[in-house]
Amino acid sequence: MTVAAESAAGAASLVQSIDWLAIAPPTITAVVALIVLVADLFVPEHRKPLLGGVAIAGLVAALLTLIPLRAGDRSTFCLTTDTAVCSYTADHFALVIQLLVLGGALLTALISLHDSGELPVGEYWFLLLASAAGAALLPASRDLATLVVALEVASLPAFALVGLRRGDRLSSEAALKFFLSSVTATAVMLLGVSFVYAATGTLHLTRIAAELGHVPGQLDTLVKAGVALTLVGFAFKTAAAPFHFWVPDTYVGAPLPIAAYLSVVGKAVGFSGLILVTVIAFPSYREVWGPVLAVIAALTMTLGNAAALRQSATRAWSAVRLLAWSSVGQAGYFLVPIAAAAYAGGDRIGSTVAYALMYAVVNLGAFAVVALVARTKPLNRLADYQGLSSRRPLVALAMAFFLLCLAGLPPGIIGLFAKVTVFSAAVDAGLGWLAVVMAANVVIALYYYLRWTAALFRAPEPEAGDVRPDAGGAAAEAGGDEVALGRPPAAVTVAIALTAAAGVALSGAPQLVLRFAGTGLF
Repeated sequence: MTVAAESAAGAASLVQSIDWLAIAPPTITAVVALIVLVADLFVPEHRKPLLGGVAIAGLVAALLTLIPLRAGDRSTFCLTTDTAVCSYTADHFALVIQLLVLGGALLTALISLHDSGELPVGEYWFLLLASAAGAALLPASRDLATLVVALEVASLPAFALVGLRRGDRLSSEAALKFFLSSVTATAVMLLGVSFVYAATGTLHLTRIAAELGHVPGQLDTLVKAGVALTLVGFAFKTAAAPFHFWVPDTYVGAPLPIAAYLSVVGKAVGFSGLILVTVIAFPSYREVWGPVLAVIAALTMTLGNAAALRQSATRAWSAVRLLAWSSVGQAGYFLVPIAAAAYAGGDRIGSTVAYALMYAVVNLGAFAVVALVARTKPLNRLADYQGLSSRRPLVALAMAFFLLCLAGLPPGIIGLFAKVTVFSAAVDAGLGWLAVVMAANVVIALYYYLRWTAALFRAPEPEAGDVRPDAGGAAAEAGGDEVALGRPPAAVTVAIALTAAAGVALSGAPQLVLRFAGTGLF
């Protein structure tokens, strides 16, 4: 063979075919984000609301592309020297998380339709879709470079979304706190990734797992430091204690739909990344990350529930703060099966995914109700929900169902089922002490969830009007009778109805969640 022929053959071996169907969910979302951004330059102001419809259509299209991928057997961007090692894998785990994040983004978009006029419309929809594209890419990432890039694509637009209310002091402060904490997390994570790469010479997760078993003794400390720093970076992203301090102020300062988005999609991104690096890349160091995650899980659920318990019913934005602290507590439950995987194998991860699906449905529903109430009660205090059943009986019933699901009480069977699966994962792994801590925290959480639920059906107090300070510190009257405002926005009503219907359906057949979520990775 001539030199030219050999060169041509070598070049041909480097050419990869791309499985466009496999990468369709994040790709469609990213393309629609660019379409919205460009269209915003040409669409007249009175037609800007149409951009929201384009964004929703794009998310629906991305969700529909998951159907032909349901077999979970596609990979792309593989090494030419070893086609079994790929950077993108559309397995069942990736598809379940993509369903969660794209569905969460779709519900966020529905909640946003009624009040996105207060924000720069084109920028809002572009940033939301861009973040959703990164979130959909992350669970399919199978090398550390793609994983970090996907995480930052999901996070960077979120900073801007939190601070998108121009001139609002609370929004700017929340965005700054979120930005500083996330940048710190990224820096720590990149340092850990560099240590792991220096010791193993590869970024692909499966190859890292193979190489860690043969690391020279003099590099052992470097590898352990890399594993620890990588985990610390993801702990920031998941709002795990003691890296949770940014959550309440960020949720209060962000537009309510974005607070809902961060509480569900942001968490799904963090936890799916944590699962990938621990269970696939670092299984040989389970004695390092297993006990650490177990302690962090106990600390996170305890701090989150204790802070939620202290929320005053009359404090401004106490409803949002309670959901924020509740999300921290729920993060502790998410961590339990991941910690259990260090002791009893990776099949325990199905419990985390099942819990994430339950939590996404009911928490987005709760935030949709909060967004609806905020239209007439901008301070969004827990006291503002007293007597909601007399003003909006169906909305009050839906909110009560969401809260009972989060508490794990009937008729919210799916919440009870999810907590039982997480509890069983801890017990089966021999983490009895963690199961006891979780049981105590579930009891603590019952109090504040039931207190809020009871308030929905109490007799309403006389209307006194609300005053919300604006960006300049002035006051804007927002009182008035909610009934006088007419029917709630159709998009928010649809979001509440969809989440309530999904919660009821899952409560009727909770075993389907675990069966669906437990397939894939392992």
